[in-house]
Amino acid sequence: MAKKPFDYDLIIIGSGPSGRTAAIQAGKLKRKVLVVDRKNRLGGVSVHTGTIPSKTLRETVLNLTGWRERSFYGRSYRVKDEIVAEDLRSRLHMTLDYEVDVLEHQFNRNYVDTLLGAAKFIDNHTIEVATDAGEAQRIRGDKFLISTGTKTFRPDWVPFNGRTVVDTDEFLELSQLPRSLTVIGAGVIGVEYATMFSALDIRVTLIEPRDSFLDFIDKATIEEFAHQIRENGVDLRLGSAVESIQDGGEYVEVATANGRRVRSELLLFAAGRMGATDQLGLENIGLNTDHRGRLEVNRKTYQTTIDNIYATGDVIGHPSLASTSLQQGRVAACHAMDTPTLEESPWFPYGIYSVPEISTCGMSEEELHERGIPYEVGVARFRETSRGNIMGLEYGMLKMLVSLKTRRILGVQIVGEGATELIHIGQAVMNLKGTVDYFVQNTFNYPTLAEAYKIAGLDAFNRMPIPEEFKVKKAKE
Repeated sequence: MAKKPFDYDLIIIGSGPSGRTAAIQAGKLKRKVLVVDRKNRLGGVSVHTGTIPSKTLRETVLNLTGWRERSFYGRSYRVKDEIVAEDLRSRLHMTLDYEVDVLEHQFNRNYVDTLLGAAKFIDNHTIEVATDAGEAQRIRGDKFLISTGTKTFRPDWVPFNGRTVVDTDEFLELSQLPRSLTVIGAGVIGVEYATMFSALDIRVTLIEPRDSFLDFIDKATIEEFAHQIRENGVDLRLGSAVESIQDGGEYVEVATANGRRVRSELLLFAAGRMGATDQLGLENIGLNTDHRGRLEVNRKTYQTTIDNIYATGDVIGHPSLASTSLQQGRVAACHAMDTPTLEESPWFPYGIYSVPEISTCGMSEEELHERGIPYEVGVARFRETSRGNIMGLEYGMLKMLVSLKTRRILGVQIVGEGATELIHIGQAVMNLKGTVDYFVQNTFNYPTLAEAYKIAGLDAFNRMPIPEEFKVKKAKE
């Protein structure tokens, strides 16, 4: 008996950033698209427990604490004297409701169908979706995109109870703010939550088993950041492997291998995430994952080892950013729908929404050393800019790496207020193969923090050899 024709041209499992852009792109190409998500609402991890919630919490904390004004009015200055958990949750839920509303509108406008339920592959053209109503629907698709993202890593040796020992999902539903917090795992998520809760004047201890953290970022930049967060009150403990966690009821005690103990009212375990693929029935189609449940793909097309099945976003691992996931979804949808599109730009920014922010683009000094590339460094401190002084910024740094051979910008690292916005200037120049001369020649609005680019550019320019073409021009004049 012949199988029925395909119900959809593209079926997307997961509605996070990459699933969202893939669906909208395929919809604009007039293809029949279905998005399946097992959440009670669309948006995926990014909207409900990841990117949007953490950034919303950060902005709420900075606003309610008056953090940005403390250099003028003192460390004890607060916009709101007593900040409670409901203050954080109320703004969070308003933001999430808006994000879901926008997403649903975009799907409707582009004729994208949606279905809430758990999808499982029957074969490489068929899935079965178990809905909350207890129904099971079989749906056939020509192409599939897996964009299920990740889920929290919950090892057996951590006594999670949802009250005093929590993971990053449970952390968003706190009924009250603790007076002390221990965070295990100095990755992006752990650093973001540790620093924003320190801004609430909560005693925070950040424990990382390794001797370093955020290793993908330039070492000097991380040293600057570590100094700032320690100044802000975070007890950063590197090289502290956790030996045991004891739940004492009203407190949690962590014992580390170096013999130290940390006691706090709340423990947040933020050491890693797993690809959310274990319930997809991948064994039915012969698709394998690594030890963390992640899928391997062709990084140009985002095809898996099965030609009609694609994967994008955090489920494929590095770089695991919402920004890159948005791009991946669009590229994958175009390839799946046999539509030419522009390639992704080679340089993309990393953004860490900690307090202070960190953002980088391009290579680090360590990478330049490894590759044997001769370079010069230009540095600007935010306090050197008039805008930084007006804003009361005591810290903040922009660092620029410049090729001595080609004068091209090879990397930009920023720590401080507005870093995740400012980085796009450096990113644009790098992708357009611009040189340090751009920052020397061009005028920036004054006063602005963006002026730090000119200061860093001049800092590097003044230590670099004078270009031959400039010498010739000088001689003729």
